[in-house]
Amino acid sequence: MEWTDQGIVLAARKHGEGAAVVALMTREHGRHAGLVRGGAGPRVRGVLQPGNRVEATWRARLAEHLGSLSCELMNPAAASLLGDRLRLAALSAACAITESALPEREPHPAVFEGLNVLIGALEGGNEGAWATVYVKWELGLLRELGFGLDLERCAATGRNDQLAYVSPRTGRAVSLAAGEPYRNRLLPLPPFLLAEGGIGDRRQIVDGLRLTGHFLEGHVYGHRGRRLPAARLRLAERLASGLGT
Repeated sequence: MEWTDQGIVLAARKHGEGAAVVALMTREHGRHAGLVRGGAGPRVRGVLQPGNRVEATWRARLAEHLGSLSCELMNPAAASLLGDRLRLAALSAACAITESALPEREPHPAVFEGLNVLIGALEGGNEGAWATVYVKWELGLLRELGFGLDLERCAATGRNDQLAYVSPRTGRAVSLAAGEPYRNRLLPLPPFLLAEGGIGDRRQIVDGLRLTGHFLEGHVYGHRGRRLPAARLRLAERLASGLGT
């Protein structure tokens, strides 16, 4: 069996003397792993950095085998972010979540495209722009996995004005007036998630990560007895550190 597809490197782990088991997020074949011979060596290791975009060819005798991968570098995103620890942390978080949240070998082209857009924002946008894209990417991932949030109208009144909170139980929006008596039990709804083209400030981004993190932990990781990946926790901590939180 053989296929060729575009992929984004999610992780590479040394295997044996000089090989590496590499996890990719591919456009047509979903999250897919394979053995890269020489992948732990200096020449290939730079190609296999998380976040790099590659053209990958996978071969195996049977579909259920791990198979072998060969990867040709298309975009060295990881290298372009080495000078910015916060952007690199966001890239690491996105790759870690993609690897750990998605089922293997199940196509999710929307996740691939979203990850590609996020990497482009990390390479070219200011903090507010890329961080906004990051939070929206996690919301899209939740939706793709069947856990989309309903932020269109208030769960209590049915109206779509002054939406300010999200129920941590149902994932539905709540208006400012309806939610005020219960505000300590609700999650803040950042305004940039409601405005077309809106960009969040750092406080709103932290609130956005708290929102998506709550539902990722509850619906994607919690039922398997797992927490959010360490890379995702570090990203939230670094963004929150500038707020004294």
